[in-house]
Amino acid sequence: MGNRIVLVGAGSAVFGYNSVLDAVNLSGLKGSNLVLHDIDEARLHAMAGLAAKMNEETGAGLEIEATMDRGEALDGADFVVLSIAVDRMRRWRLDWEIPYKHGVKQVLGENGGPGGLFHTMRMVPPALDICHGIELHCPDALLLNYTNPVPRLCLAISRHTRVKVVGLCHEVEHEMRRIAPHIGVPTQLLDATSAGLNHFSWFKELRLKNGEDAYPLLGKGLRDAKGFQPLCRALYKRFGLYPSTDDNHAGEYLAYAWEACPPRDRGLSWIERQEAEGREAWERINRLIEGKEKLRVKGELSGEGAMRIIEGIITNSGHTELQVNLPNEGQVSNLLPDAVVETPAVINRSGVHPIHVGELPPGLAAICNIQILIQSLAVEAAVNGNKKKALQALLADPVVQDNVAAEKAFNELFEVHRDLLPQFEEAP
Repeated sequence: MGNRIVLVGAGSAVFGYNSVLDAVNLSGLKGSNLVLHDIDEARLHAMAGLAAKMNEETGAGLEIEATMDRGEALDGADFVVLSIAVDRMRRWRLDWEIPYKHGVKQVLGENGGPGGLFHTMRMVPPALDICHGIELHCPDALLLNYTNPVPRLCLAISRHTRVKVVGLCHEVEHEMRRIAPHIGVPTQLLDATSAGLNHFSWFKELRLKNGEDAYPLLGKGLRDAKGFQPLCRALYKRFGLYPSTDDNHAGEYLAYAWEACPPRDRGLSWIERQEAEGREAWERINRLIEGKEKLRVKGELSGEGAMRIIEGIITNSGHTELQVNLPNEGQVSNLLPDAVVETPAVINRSGVHPIHVGELPPGLAAICNIQILIQSLAVEAAVNGNKKKALQALLADPVVQDNVAAEKAFNELFEVHRDLLPQFEEAP
C-alpha cells in the first residue's frame, strides 16, 4: 500500500473536490491510500462517491476510504490535510454584524479584528482536538492546515502539541494572477519572492521568469489601472513593496482599510458573495454526481499546494513552493522569532524547508510585528480560556477605534458564540 493521506473536512465542496482532483492527477501519488473524513454524513458520502468516479476516470489507482470515525481515519496516516469549519457562514455574519452595530468597521472580520479573534477562539479547540488524535494515531504524520485563521491555528498547534504542522494558502499565487495583466505578461511568465504573514505579505522580489525585474513594469501598468486595488497601491506607494495579497485581506489588519477598500469587496457584500459561491460549488458537485454535468478531470489540477507538497516529499522533488506558513527561525529576520511567518519553501524527502529571505523594510516589519503580538495574545486566550487576554488582544487591534464600542461588541460576541467556546467554561 502507498502513503496514507487523510482529508479532514473532506465534505467541503471546494476543499474536498480540489484535494481529490489533485490526488488523482499527480503521478507521484499513484496508488496512495486516500481517506476522506467528515462529521457530515451526507456530504461525506457524496464526496466519496464522486472521488470514486474521479479515481476511475483518471486511472490513478488510489485506494479510497471514507469514514466518520476520526480515529479510524487517522490511524497510520503519513499526511493529514485539514480544512474545517463550524457553522461557518452564520457565525461569520455575526462576527461582522455585531461589531459593525457598535461602530467597529471590519473589512472582513475573518482573520483580524473582533471577528478574527472570535474565529480564532472557536477554531482552536477543534483543531487541537484533531491534533491530539494525530498524536495518538499517527504521531509522525505531517499536518497541512488550510483552516483559517491559518497563522493563529498553526501557532496554537506548534506551541501546544507535538504535531508537525505547515500552514497553506493560495493567496500569493492568486495575487500574481491579479497583477499579471497590469505587468503585461501571462501569469506563467511571472516569478516572485513573497514574505510576511499570511494575508499580510509583500513581494520582496517580483520578476519575470528570465530574471528581469518586473517592478518597473508593474509601476507603469498601475498608472493606467483606474480603480484597481486602491489599498494595495497606497501601501506600495508608502512602504515600497507591493502586497502579495488583495485589498480586503491586507485590510483586515489596518485601521484605515474600511474607507480604502471597494464596497463590493468588504463587509456583507463579500460575505454574501462567499456564501453564494459555496452554494454554487455544491450545486456543481451534485450535477457531477447525478451525471447532469460531464466529469472532465483527467490532467486537471486545482492550483492548491497540499497534494503538490505531499508528492514533492514522496518523490524528493526539490521544488519550490511560493508560500508556506512556519514558525520564524530567521527566515524573515526582522519579524519576531517563533511567530508563524509566510515565505517560500523547498520541498524534498526530508520535508518542508522555509527559505530565508532576509529583512522586510522597517515600516512593513513594524505593522507585521504588531499583528504577531496580537496573534500571540489571541492564541493564548483561545487555548487557555483566558477572557482577560482575549479582551486585551481586541483592544490592541488597530481596527478597534473605540474601547467602549469594542467591549460592547466583545461581550455580545461572547454570548452569541458561547456554545462554541467550551474552553472558557472550564477555565477559572
